[in-house]
Amino acid sequence: MPERVTDALALLTGQRTVRCPHPGCRVAVRYRHVTPDEAKRLTDLATDHTRH
Repeated sequence: MPERVTDALALLTGQRTVRCPHPGCRVAVRYRHVTPDEAKRLTDLATDHTRH
């Protein structure tokens, strides 16, 4: 739950947070002001549990 609060606060400041969907994995990537290609790369990195 605390992670969701900080994610909501980050969203208010214009940041986007992407978390790994794997149960128990706490990896998250937060970004702001990136190109669409970079946003896709960061999203792919965060959601691919085999890469971290």
